[in-house]
Amino acid sequence: MLTNSPIRPTIPVVDLNRAKRFYETTLGLKPVPANNDNTSSGMAIFECGNGTRMELYQRGPSKADHTVATFEVSNIEEEVNALRGKGVIFEEYDMPEIKTQNGIATQGSVKAAWFKDSEGNILCIHQTIR
Repeated sequence: MLTNSPIRPTIPVVDLNRAKRFYETTLGLKPVPANNDNTSSGMAIFECGNGTRMELYQRGPSKADHTVATFEVSNIEEEVNALRGKGVIFEEYDMPEIKTQNGIATQGSVKAAWFKDSEGNILCIHQTIR
């Protein structure tokens, strides 16, 4: 059934144009042309790694207070520095289960860092340490 089905995160945004600029300019994602896959108005689709895609859709004031999408990266420190260079601010956590140093949490063989998009949604970058 769904075991082999690709999945596409769908993220609500208040200001679609502002969000499109953030995802394209700040994160460097490539938009899918409107006549290709995103034919309905009020949404935008972006190409991500390994043939995956992310969808943004226009809606009223609402944002997730949890991680809505995670990008797997090979070098989290480089990604954090590159995104900081584009103005991204990383969240700092000091909780029993998550403690960050310079924006990055290490939990066993995983490193992760969280930041908010232009709409206040929480995104994550994640590296598995091998």
